[in-house]
Amino acid sequence: MEELNVLFLGGGKRVSLAEYFINKGKDKGFKVNIYSYELTNQVPISSVAEVIVGLKWDDNSILDHLSNIVKDNKIKIILSFVDQAIEIASKLKEKVKHTFIPCCNQNMCQIMYDKKMAYEWFNINNIPTPKTFNQITNHFPYILKPRKGSASKGIVILYNKEELKKINDIHAYVIQEYISNKTEYTVDCYVSSNNDIISIVPRVRLEVAGGEVVNTLTCRNERIIELSKIILQTGNFKGPITIQFIKNNDINELYVMEINPRLGGGVIASIEAGADVVSFIIEDYMGLPLVYMDQWQENLLMTRYFKEVFFICK
Repeated sequence: MEELNVLFLGGGKRVSLAEYFINKGKDKGFKVNIYSYELTNQVPISSVAEVIVGLKWDDNSILDHLSNIVKDNKIKIILSFVDQAIEIASKLKEKVKHTFIPCCNQNMCQIMYDKKMAYEWFNINNIPTPKTFNQITNHFPYILKPRKGSASKGIVILYNKEELKKINDIHAYVIQEYISNKTEYTVDCYVSSNNDIISIVPRVRLEVAGGEVVNTLTCRNERIIELSKIILQTGNFKGPITIQFIKNNDINELYVMEINPRLGGGVIASIEAGADVVSFIIEDYMGLPLVYMDQWQENLLMTRYFKEVFFICK
């Protein structure tokens, strides 16, 4: 059986997804071996993958280090799982050209990692977003989002001027209206190497812990699907894409919050619903033709639980 070595960049907790790759690969005649690039080998993914302890994402030597890892381990596919690794993957694409790295170009990755630049891109392309401000006035509350934050880390909700005094550098944030009566959606998408949209699956974010969804429900929301198509085509996105939407329930308006050009943490729900992005990635790597997949199960509820992995620490 032919071996297919897959490198996760920051796979961390993505044990279930690694298991999907192993099982789906077997169905297609591959023995899939998962590697994961981490800062420590004491991470859950080590239960199913070979962990490679590497450098921080902002280390100047990381591209050379990863290039050597790709060569030494005969890596065939590389996937990002954390926002900081997205741009790294796009740069690596130019250095290891015989490795399949389904991701956007470097410019788009840079734009989407910086929330201020992303908002400007949304605005230029007439994509609806929550009201965004250059400064704080008396129209509280506001939500402050770190320009380069991820997983909801560092988000601040301001209710009055007294709370504003605790903010050291307001310019490090994007300032937006705070929508209290809201519904949040995640959309799992895949765009092939030939720029064809293969799947778009919206799901409601019912419960989130630590910035990651723990309860989510697939939903066939045509407004979200059509707007997602426009976004994917406008940005010339490629590979797995995660789009975050928010609906202001008071006025029934839908906005884009952010776009992450990578696999989302809850993509397992869309895979189980029938939009099998793992198979899409493997088939795209193989050069097989992919067609738009719309026959996925709506109202599929995914709920998560914790499972432990143990290490002996010296």
